[in-house]
Amino acid sequence: MEKDKNQNSPRIRKLRDNNSYPPNTPTSRMNNNNQRDNHYHNFPNSPRDYNQTPSSPTARLRWRNRSNEIPAEVKRGNASNVRNLLLGDKNKYRSMWIRTCSSLWMLGGVVFIIYMGHLYIWAMVVGIQIFMAKELFFLLRRAHEDRRLPGFRLLNWHFFFTAMLFVYGRILQQQLVNTVSSDRFIYKLVSGLIKYQMVICYFLYIAGFMWFILTLKKKMYKYQFGQYAWTHMILIVVFTQSSFVVANIFEGIFWFLLPAALIAMNDVAAYFFGFYFGKTPLIKLSPKKTWEGFIGASVATTISAFLFANVLGQFQWLTCPRKDLSTGWLHCDPGPLFRAEYFPLPSWIASFSPWKEISILPVQWHAFSLGLFASVIAPFGGFFASGFKRAFKIKDFGDSIPGHGGFTDRMDCQMVMAVFAYIYIQSFIVHQDYSVEMILDQISRSLGHEEQKMLYAKLGDILRHKLQGGF
Repeated sequence: MEKDKNQNSPRIRKLRDNNSYPPNTPTSRMNNNNQRDNHYHNFPNSPRDYNQTPSSPTARLRWRNRSNEIPAEVKRGNASNVRNLLLGDKNKYRSMWIRTCSSLWMLGGVVFIIYMGHLYIWAMVVGIQIFMAKELFFLLRRAHEDRRLPGFRLLNWHFFFTAMLFVYGRILQQQLVNTVSSDRFIYKLVSGLIKYQMVICYFLYIAGFMWFILTLKKKMYKYQFGQYAWTHMILIVVFTQSSFVVANIFEGIFWFLLPAALIAMNDVAAYFFGFYFGKTPLIKLSPKKTWEGFIGASVATTISAFLFANVLGQFQWLTCPRKDLSTGWLHCDPGPLFRAEYFPLPSWIASFSPWKEISILPVQWHAFSLGLFASVIAPFGGFFASGFKRAFKIKDFGDSIPGHGGFTDRMDCQMVMAVFAYIYIQSFIVHQDYSVEMILDQISRSLGHEEQKMLYAKLGDILRHKLQGGF
């Protein structure tokens, strides 16, 4: 098509009026400028806006006004971003408020149960185990398959309570015997049950095994065997680790309370350090975890462990081990770990301090080790749980605790800590020597009346020979 070279043609006049070009502007330049206008039309603050200044006064005024305006789309976008930011901050602080309230509620309940004594703490641990098992059983449950398998869920709980009978029967047999030792008939009955406890638990398990085999259905084999394996994994995770918690309780409430409190302190410290200072991501499994929260919580937990051990060590009823299953407060001679040692302060501190020496319990040095583990190693139990939840595409294991999720979400680090605390106590705290009470209990449960008389006579001969040799 031939170009229109007449500057007064209708097409050229229209093009000149719309774009405010001078009268003698060539058509090619107007076309090129129109193309640039179309190219930069959707780009605010583009080079067309700032670098190509129009020549006419009217156009320059219009260009200046346009350059100072904010496009409506940008205004709406910024307003939306600000609104979302404010809403995010509001939800963030609301979540922190809910989490804080539920934490205080849990703290009050735990303090009351600890005040009641060893037996109530054990009952609390059993209750937590039941809730954990319920949450984990539900994780792989399928409603459609369960409707076709009536009573199959009951089988899970059969294995659960069989495991409970076996684990706690082994751990608490000494306390149980000491509780019923005053009544001869009950003592013999309990002693017999303890003697054959392993056989009883084995046949209970075999009964559950046979029950499982008899309930197998065609086209459901894969689901049923998957549930069978999942149930046994839950029993290992829940009971193998929780049994160490109960063993720590009867060594003294101190050894239950200190490790559990350190995990709670580390969790709270990590939350607040991360909330206010967190910037650097720590691990991909938990995007909300930060290095600032991890390091800050580690320092705070280690210092708190040293100080909190001194506070707990002042209460005798927290440090005494429980030898039976009775309730009530205990009174005992504090061991060497809970006897204060005094250290003089340096002269440059004592000169302006009202104290000339400080008292430190030997157990505080052990608390350092527990604090380091609680702040550096135990959080990996939480990371494991985070990876587990990501694998199943769930946010929390449950919703029993507002702001925290389920009981399993709160116990992930506690389980790791409980195992370490038990191993540490048995290796570095508790002496492995057999006590007179333990030996007498074994004699009374394992030997008959005639055998006990023979043992008594032989012990008498041994003591006589030693006394004669001494003289």
